[in-house]
Amino acid sequence: MSGAAGRVHSIQVSGGGVPKRAVARARIGKLGLEGDRQRNLKFHGGPDRAVCLFSLEVIERLRAEGHPIEPGSTGENLTLAGLDWAAVVPGARLRIGADALLEITQHTKPCATIAASFQGGAFQRIAPREHPHECRLYARVLAEGDAAPGDPVELLPPRAALARKFTSLRDRLR
Repeated sequence: MSGAAGRVHSIQVSGGGVPKRAVARARIGKLGLEGDRQRNLKFHGGPDRAVCLFSLEVIERLRAEGHPIEPGSTGENLTLAGLDWAAVVPGARLRIGADALLEITQHTKPCATIAASFQGGAFQRIAPREHPHECRLYARVLAEGDAAPGDPVELLPPRAALARKFTSLRDRLR
């Protein structure tokens, strides 16, 4: 079953903090991207927050509003292009390149650390409560793999939706 397609626009890592800097490629492991670190492990990192994702189209809209945001300036590891960001929700899965498979776990809550990316320091502009379809997302890694800018990204439905679909099909076939 195939889903919506996009691509990896850019990949960012840092030794801790923001901004995260672009790299030509990265290995996506169970605990995140190789070479990436987080300063505050209470709020960042770990298996359910291994990778932070953001939309290039949302970044471009924010820039059009006058915010000095750039890919990686708000701490995301993968900046993705060409996806309906409103459809990338907790439970959805993303196939990155040939091997990596991510599952969205939660919306990220912004903090003052990323204030420099917003006009007047208004980092709440990407808060999930106020802007649920214009915020960053955390993901767990279901399958490891390599990623590079330009790699395809496939949005797959949440597992629960697949389970309901197959259960419904099975019931109809009985």
